[in-house]
Amino acid sequence: MSEDKYSLSTRIADMDPDKEDDDTRSWITIFADIALLLLVFFVLLFSFSTLSDEKFRETILSVRSSLGQKDTEDWGIRVRTDTSGVLMDMATQFRQLREAQQQAFADIQYYQNEKGIEGIVGARLDQGKITLTLPSEVLFDLGEVDLKPQGKKVLQDMKDIFNRHPEQRINIEGHTDNIPPRQGGRFEDNWEISSLRALNALRFLMQEGIDPGRMTATGYADLQPLYPNTTEGNRARNRRVEFVLERHIGG
Repeated sequence: MSEDKYSLSTRIADMDPDKEDDDTRSWITIFADIALLLLVFFVLLFSFSTLSDEKFRETILSVRSSLGQKDTEDWGIRVRTDTSGVLMDMATQFRQLREAQQQAFADIQYYQNEKGIEGIVGARLDQGKITLTLPSEVLFDLGEVDLKPQGKKVLQDMKDIFNRHPEQRINIEGHTDNIPPRQGGRFEDNWEISSLRALNALRFLMQEGIDPGRMTATGYADLQPLYPNTTEGNRARNRRVEFVLERHIGG
């Protein structure tokens, strides 16, 4: 009978809820300790990852000094630096370039009006580029590539514009309509006509004293029409020579 009482009391003690709570709290304590250790570990890793550039430099110089190397020698290692300052400088330069081109465009328009060529030479400003457009009929006879006397006179007036703005690069572009030259004629195709017209304009400006290093000449044939080549009026508008003025950053 006493054994039964002892066994019953032992089982009741084993089922004591307070004892189970003590066991649960001990596991929670262990888990909290582990979590705290992990947190400290990651904080330590983070502190290593945020190395000061100045401290890094001092450490490298100290090591190099102990090895007998001069401070002025190349480290042989590159540390990535913040590029936000460089990007800000570039944005400022682009803004200044746009503003300078707007001022140049206003000056060109004033000069065109002063010389009375605003109705002959078209001018537009787009994305920092100033484009001066001359109808081919002003410079050349139909189907020809040699400058007319009238064309030379207009180019002399434009030369003064270019001299007033020596910072501008001059890209001379020849354009034609989509009518090919007659077979057996002097020119093989519109590529040749547009290229020679741009080149002859460049040569004349060079003879007038414009630095050839500022200029390029390109022929586009009929690849860049302003209007559909469906009427004679549109084709006449597409036959043109354009002088594209660009100013480069730092130029």
